Amino acid sequence: MKQQRLKLIEYQTRAFTMGTVEYINDQWIFFDDETEEASLLEEYIHQEIEVLSLNNWRKGILLDEGMINASGSILTLKNQDTIRIRKHLVFALERLLEEISDDSFYQFITTLNTMKFSIYDCIYCYNQLTFLKDVKRKSGVNMMIFDNQDGLCSVNHHFYYNEKVTDRFEFTLNTGKRMIIEKLSS
Repeated sequence: MKQQRLKLIEYQTRAFTMGTVEYINDQWIFFDDETEEASLLEEYIHQEIEVLSLNNWRKGILLDEGMINASGSILTLKNQDTIRIRKHLVFALERLLEEISDDSFYQFITTLNTMKFSIYDCIYCYNQLTFLKDVKRKSGVNMMIFDNQDGLCSVNHHFYYNEKVTDRFEFTLNTGKRMIIEKLSS
């Protein structure tokens, strides 16, 4: 199931920051397409990036001086190359996704996706489970807010982990639309 979880995370929309690179004054500069902001590419060293080459994305790890380790071969960036950099998940959300069951994980993400949101749209997450690691009977609420540029989605995750396990996700859009899913197991 871990591999299926990773695949579902990998194919989320808005998982990347996309832009172009230029070599200016002996430094590689990244220009974000969405925000039009410029930053030093070296801020992303040792992170996964992808380079658009002949209409295909080549995945690799960014090294120093515009080099990318792509499965053992070294690629060199060129001026105006289009690249995308995988975004990081909000830390509390990443921990929460690791802590919930496979079924709850799948139901949560697919429901979020049907509402046109991605886990990479998370702008805030409070994970109560983190504070209950050593507690045998766990119950509480985790809170998340997602922003996809078109709207907001608030998610409350009510959990009860004892003899029976209950995960209840309440999704509320800024339009007033609501959806509730619940996963019960024994």
